[in-house]
Amino acid sequence: MSAQKDRWVFSFFFLLFCASSIRMQGSARLLQELSPQEYFSSLQAGRASLAYFSHNVSPGAQPFLEQIENSAEALQDYGISVVKVNCPKEDVSRYCGEENALRKAYLFRGNMLIREFPTDALFDVDSIVANVLFALLFNEVKYVETLADLQNIENALKGRSNMVFAYVPATGTAEHRAVMEAAFVYGTVHQFVLTTEATLLKDTGNDESDVSSARLLFCHCQQATDLAQPCRRTAMGQTLTMLNIHRHLKLMGAPLVTEVAEDPEKVSTVHLQLGLPLVFILSQKETYEADRRTAEFVAWQLLGKAGVALLSRDLVDLNILLRSNVALKTPDEGEPVKYLVLEDTDEVITLVEDKNKVEQIQEDEEEIEEDEDEKENNNQDVQDDQVVEAVSRDKKRELPLEQILVLTEETFHSALLETARTVVLFYASWEAVSLAVLRSYTEVADHLKGTRGILLSRVNCWDWPGVCTKENVTQFPTMKIYEKGGRSVMYSGMWGTEELTSFIMLNRVSCPLRLATIDEAEGYLRGEFPPELSSYHHTSLLGVFSTATSEAREAFEEAGNLLSGHVMMGMYFEDDALALSRKYAVSPPALLLARSRGQSVEGIALSKESVQDMVQMIRYELLDVFPEITVQNLPRYLQLRKPFLIFFSDGDLGQMESKEMLKLAKERPQQAFVACWLNLKKTPVGRGVLKAYFATMPSLPVLIWVNLHAGGHVFKFPSELSITEMNILSWLEKLKAGLEIPSSTLSEEDWKPPLPAYDFLQMMEMAVPETPLRTSHRHRDVPQQYPPESSGGDTGVQEESPQDSKAEKVGSPGRDLRGTAPRLAAREKQGKRHSEL
Repeated sequence: MSAQKDRWVFSFFFLLFCASSIRMQGSARLLQELSPQEYFSSLQAGRASLAYFSHNVSPGAQPFLEQIENSAEALQDYGISVVKVNCPKEDVSRYCGEENALRKAYLFRGNMLIREFPTDALFDVDSIVANVLFALLFNEVKYVETLADLQNIENALKGRSNMVFAYVPATGTAEHRAVMEAAFVYGTVHQFVLTTEATLLKDTGNDESDVSSARLLFCHCQQATDLAQPCRRTAMGQTLTMLNIHRHLKLMGAPLVTEVAEDPEKVSTVHLQLGLPLVFILSQKETYEADRRTAEFVAWQLLGKAGVALLSRDLVDLNILLRSNVALKTPDEGEPVKYLVLEDTDEVITLVEDKNKVEQIQEDEEEIEEDEDEKENNNQDVQDDQVVEAVSRDKKRELPLEQILVLTEETFHSALLETARTVVLFYASWEAVSLAVLRSYTEVADHLKGTRGILLSRVNCWDWPGVCTKENVTQFPTMKIYEKGGRSVMYSGMWGTEELTSFIMLNRVSCPLRLATIDEAEGYLRGEFPPELSSYHHTSLLGVFSTATSEAREAFEEAGNLLSGHVMMGMYFEDDALALSRKYAVSPPALLLARSRGQSVEGIALSKESVQDMVQMIRYELLDVFPEITVQNLPRYLQLRKPFLIFFSDGDLGQMESKEMLKLAKERPQQAFVACWLNLKKTPVGRGVLKAYFATMPSLPVLIWVNLHAGGHVFKFPSELSITEMNILSWLEKLKAGLEIPSSTLSEEDWKPPLPAYDFLQMMEMAVPETPLRTSHRHRDVPQQYPPESSGGDTGVQEESPQDSKAEKVGSPGRDLRGTAPRLAAREKQGKRHSEL
């Protein structure tokens, strides 16, 4: 219905309501008294009139005449005149001469008789107006008796027009009149259907057991195209009066979801004008489609009870929107808009139906904020998880996520086709490690800003579990790199910014990189990498193969695929490969290992052709001979399960110590131990290690021998001896012979957290003992297409095959507030009440 026509209907109904509400004096004058000749000569084409013929008024007809006179004013509003025709005694015409005709009232349009009414059917004003309009609106109002008749009308209307279906227990009632008056105004806009059959009301799915009350359903057939499915139906919750029907149809004609881009305080919709609340679903650009479906789902549930608007965060500059996902505006003048954090759409519906729910939610949020402030000021809380502690401490700091694309079920697969490589971080918004990694990820995005061929994105698995399941994401967080139209590689290293950036950049180059000439191979060993890796320093690893070593070359290529992103690997297998390998005193198949950009090249014979053996060998050979131990690389060396000879220094190594320790490391027999050093200024956690080894902090520098995998004995190199290769080897011989007493012995107990793990299921049972645990998650619920009627350390890189299947198009988001909704809220509410967290 056009806006102009809608305004006309509203104005007409308003005037009609006013006219029917004001009892004018002298209304009896609207009842004309004419002779038969005068009456028939005054009939005009297209104009309706209700006539009663009589010779003289008998006492029994007096009540009927009074009702006819009272109805004249109401019918006059619809252009229907009411006439009492006084028949002469000598008149023996059809309407005056027959005694039976004098007990009837006649409805004419022009000079054509439309309907005869027995006077006992017109017993009051409501019955007169209802029956007269019903007769005149014969084509606008269809009367049905069976479900088949109703379905036929529905099918004929699908895709064309909507239907108003009304049930009245009997004709001639006030409700019947209200329906007819509404049909008089809206009959050209909607198809009206009437029934008095109670069984038909039940067949339409109405669950009301009381069939003595009239019902009205608005059937949304205009947008229905499937003949096998019934039209959506929205029942009117109020009694059937002319004003209530007009109000209901006005709401049904309003947009299902209104998109707004201004301050909610300034927004006004038809719902607010009609005294209903307005619910705002807060959205943002990245999740617009999902938020739109969520808003539509909520709107169908609240149709006739409240309006729903989609408010874009990107277009409205309101700080309060950052911590809310729903806003509620009531029609009460002067009442401010309430901003809330809700878990799912069920809470939104409850919010509208239960007015006390708003105050309860706000009280809960205030209580949680008070608890948070109290905990922040209380330094005595026990915290066993430093990640959780760090995330909790910085939770109010907003992360700069603008450079990271948010992916959803709809955008995931299309985004993988946009750039050469798409990096995807799969995380859970409620999980502490995910949030900590997300911070590193934002730093990576800042470092790689403007880099061509790389798109950084993220998927919140709490909002989009279907995507994460299809991509075989079984833990949080998980990072994968997808090549355009090809394979995907999963990252399994440390979550620091430098490690993540290096992994992403190394994946831009083929692994292994095929080199075509000896000059290219020599340049590769000198550190002449492709331009995109010019700023990254990595040890060069070159595989040299002859034509007779194809099996070893294939295993090397497969190992390169598994190590992609962690290692720089080149491959040379041209005809002159033998000449290249002989230069470094090896024969194909062989590895050439160049450290410090080609300053030294080590040749290593390849004796194993198993892919896993080759991967393990490459990892070992890439380890530094005398490494500086850091938090990031410690797991690599612990995996060797060998004793550690650690030189703890309060700063950089002295030239003499560095020279002597390096000689020792290079000449160690069969690499029986790991010789390394630790800079306490760069890695202050080393002080905690020394305190665990000794009762008091030893003077620095200090050389320590510790075997974490056998006995846990800690030995301290004598401080009176100088750090030389000979002194250290002599000391190690005494250790081997058992001539040295350990400074301390580490406990054999497992290193466990100081507090037991959380049993979240038990916490839930304690919080809500009367509620059984559900095996299915809410975020997997998807409503049917037609919802019910509204009642008102490096462990390697795993290679994966490309995903050919596309994400399913979900018709509705179900009961979750996705995308912009801060889903973390519900988990925080549960966890923050335990001081251990």
